Amino acid sequence: MQSTERIGQRVSSLFGSTLRHTPAEADLESHALLLRAGYVRQLAAGIFSLLPLGWRALRKIEQILREEMDRIGGQELSLPVVHPADLWQATGRWHQIDAILARFRDRRERDLVLAMTHEEAVAFHAASEITSYRQLPALVYQVQTKFRDELRPRGGLIRVREFRMKDAYSLDRDQAGLEGQYRAHYEAYGRIGRRVGVPLTAVRSDTGMMGGAVAHEFMYLTAAGEDSLALCAQCGYAANRDVAEFALQPAAGEPEPLAEVHTPGTATIDDLAAYLGIAPQQTAKMVFYATAAGPEAAGGAQPTVVAAIVRGDLEANQVQVQRLAGLGELRPAHEDEIGATGMVPGFASPVGIDPRAAIFVVDRSVAEGTNLAMGANRTDYHLRNVCCGRDYQPTAVGPVAAAFDGAPCVACGNPLQLARGVEVGNIFQLGTRYAEALEARFTDEAGAAHPIVMGSYGIGLERLLACVAEEHRDEYGLKLPVSVAPYQVALVALARKEETWQAAEQVFADLAAAGIEVLYDDRRDLSAGVKFNDADLRGLPLRVVIGERSLAAGGAELSHRGNRDRRLIPLDQLAATLQEEISALRAPLTLTP
Repeated sequence: MQSTERIGQRVSSLFGSTLRHTPAEADLESHALLLRAGYVRQLAAGIFSLLPLGWRALRKIEQILREEMDRIGGQELSLPVVHPADLWQATGRWHQIDAILARFRDRRERDLVLAMTHEEAVAFHAASEITSYRQLPALVYQVQTKFRDELRPRGGLIRVREFRMKDAYSLDRDQAGLEGQYRAHYEAYGRIGRRVGVPLTAVRSDTGMMGGAVAHEFMYLTAAGEDSLALCAQCGYAANRDVAEFALQPAAGEPEPLAEVHTPGTATIDDLAAYLGIAPQQTAKMVFYATAAGPEAAGGAQPTVVAAIVRGDLEANQVQVQRLAGLGELRPAHEDEIGATGMVPGFASPVGIDPRAAIFVVDRSVAEGTNLAMGANRTDYHLRNVCCGRDYQPTAVGPVAAAFDGAPCVACGNPLQLARGVEVGNIFQLGTRYAEALEARFTDEAGAAHPIVMGSYGIGLERLLACVAEEHRDEYGLKLPVSVAPYQVALVALARKEETWQAAEQVFADLAAAGIEVLYDDRRDLSAGVKFNDADLRGLPLRVVIGERSLAAGGAELSHRGNRDRRLIPLDQLAATLQEEISALRAPLTLTP
């Protein structure tokens, strides 16, 4: 009986009940189904408990991740979630990261961090454990709890505060080694997506707080996603909109003299273009940001104002603005902060303004264009024929404008398509930032010391489970792939006679003895409709029904979740048939050698 209970579970004693109605807090259908099926429960905002069904599903995902990390040479370890602050201060992230990083003090007034990622800890240990080039390359990973104090958790498991992550860290002697491990993870993440039944799209991404030169995110494309992506169907170009570039022809022509014009009632770019009789593409606008002042700001210094200048028909991309300005977190600037620079909100331009008053980040389409209309820093007045470089000097020039639907692909010129996606995983080429900060070095063949070159690779487990639920569901409930489903078979007993119950009990024992994972609905006081509805909600791949009718016909009824076709299987052939069915379900999710 012990082995039966280990492989199988009775619904009558299952911790976690199904819900007839969708909870009010569920804002995604996949999350509603995870709640209704008894997989998860919310404990606090952005903090969820995994009930036994959810925990079994997560452990199956975890095992797939372990297998793929082991396949590329990973060594599993376990690192603390509580870190001393001095590690994060040494790398600069203590000051760089906002309140999403949970900081606290112990009873001895020492600053500590609840780790949201473990680059510092790995570099710290590498400093003592690796001394020679002979110990490189190396790859370590863990599956561990993380905490990020998200301001606005959403989508159930999509964006949470506490979660489990598979995070891996590569250690190499040079860039070539890092690129090799980066490619290995890139391929491994594709295999992981296939094995859990979730199609993943790799897109270029911002390195953000992690630093480094190159990064990719692995996205599950869905309208429920919170990330915006730019994709080219022709050449395969794919990037997060935060870093997506596109090809635009700047407004060209011989520079004409600067001229101020009275433009009453032109509150928008469209109003201005109509008043001047020009296209919006012949205008430029300014979007103002300021550095986010925090407790670390030395001496209460005034925020730095950043003025992003883009073509009038385009939007500014805040991530690119931050990168080109060389600053950390930015926020929208206040009117008084803009006014302090000498520019007038709503009618602003950099013309005639002290270049030290703000950081002027200019989009390429503006920097390379001529004769654009901009504000004159006077209410109801604009300037015509503004030319960057002649009339003002930019602090930095780059891809400041955000990609839009139909924008020309920077690689092939065909139109980009914007799509929504959920970031399941990410990979980063970190370089030597963490090794240099924490003195993680190795000696080469000649005895010279060099910083270790690092990479970082993460996947969120709960988020991946949420994407599985989003991909595999219908109007009746979950339809989980066999690789993730907590049990392979839902065994439903529909019995009035005691001998039918005994037959169902024997089937339960026989299937478990054959190594088949079974969730056995042995509840005696519920109707067939309730049991079938619960089985649909839970989304197990196969269903076996034992009842007087099936036994009289010679066996058990077998069906697939989502398919109402049923076939009768003799009881003495049931275990073998189910094993064949499970193998067939695994086949599309199994990797070819």
